[in-house]
Amino acid sequence: MRRVLLVAATTGYQVREFAEAARTLGVDLVFATDRCHILPDPWGDNAAPVRFEDPEAGIESLIARGPFDGILAVGDRPACVAAQAAERLGLRFHSAKSATAAANKLLTRECFRAVGMLVPDFQRVSPGMDPMRYPCVVKPLDGSASRGVIRANDAEEFRVAAERVAHMGFDELLVEDYIPGREFALEGIVSGGRLTTLALFDKPDPLVGPFFEESIYVTPSVEGEAVHSAIRDAAQAAVTALGLSDGPVHAEMRVNDRGVWMLEVAARPIGGLCSRVLRFADAQAEGLCHLEELLMRHALGDDISSVHLAPGAHGVMMIPIPNAGVFRGVDGLEEARKLAGVEDIVITAKPGQVLVPLPEGSSYLGFIFARGDSPGTVNSALRKTHMSLKFHLAAALPVVK
Repeated sequence: MRRVLLVAATTGYQVREFAEAARTLGVDLVFATDRCHILPDPWGDNAAPVRFEDPEAGIESLIARGPFDGILAVGDRPACVAAQAAERLGLRFHSAKSATAAANKLLTRECFRAVGMLVPDFQRVSPGMDPMRYPCVVKPLDGSASRGVIRANDAEEFRVAAERVAHMGFDELLVEDYIPGREFALEGIVSGGRLTTLALFDKPDPLVGPFFEESIYVTPSVEGEAVHSAIRDAAQAAVTALGLSDGPVHAEMRVNDRGVWMLEVAARPIGGLCSRVLRFADAQAEGLCHLEELLMRHALGDDISSVHLAPGAHGVMMIPIPNAGVFRGVDGLEEARKLAGVEDIVITAKPGQVLVPLPEGSSYLGFIFARGDSPGTVNSALRKTHMSLKFHLAAALPVVK
């Protein structure tokens, strides 16, 4: 039985998806997580404990658990750990240097600028500084899901935004020019430095700030081939600039009259449960497969050149948190699941859970999945379904110290 090492956070949504993919493919999946190293297997998954902030000892212990035939990661920090582990274990994956650059917004910008790609003016935030121009965007050097990303239109808004992001615990901040335009996401896989696009998503909501909460992803994109080609070329240039070589990538970009502006290329697959929106057909096999199966096959060195996105249109809504509070429940769920085009609704928030919206928060209420004949019908189905749901959040009581 072939063995794959998966580096992931203990609370990662996708861990179950990869576990199911391993069962389907008959693969022995070994977990390396940030679980407590003192308690004996607290999650019951026999995961190897690895401290993501200082992984050397954990990686050393993984060598004793080998050999492995492939390696994968879920999340930015786990991808950096997986890259280091891959170099020690002799496995095919992105290099540690490239994964580190991809996970750091400042290093990413510097790599893109060095090869002449379109990049906004940017600089590290220092106390008392004032951006060269407005509007600008303040963001932490690391992090995902647009957490801590805030637009500022003048000096006062910039001061408030910088303080707000700093209070979230981020040590270093970046400020850069705001980039107008339509936003897209690309899901891909890299082999020997060459990018294969698996899906190109439209983000139909106007993401203009002051916060940039992503909500709807729909594929295939409704844009023309000229835009698609430009995005693929820019994504390949970004992959090359960062040095990403082997493994999944999730890229985000904006497109305007000047061209394609790469926002990021992460050395990992799409996050949360969003991967469930993707289904792939294999010309050499019957039925459809999930993204996690495809990534596992690639990690094992299998030929996936005959795999392509399933016909039709596919979409997911990451249900936004409307306001801070304690989640009490949702009405209309069963009726919403019966609406045309809806494939599934998964509520990930738990009763009693304290929820915080962006920019401080980093989670969602859940996910809505829809499929249809066209991107337009899928987009409409997602919005109609969301409007039919009523979420109940009670005010959280203040903590008395």
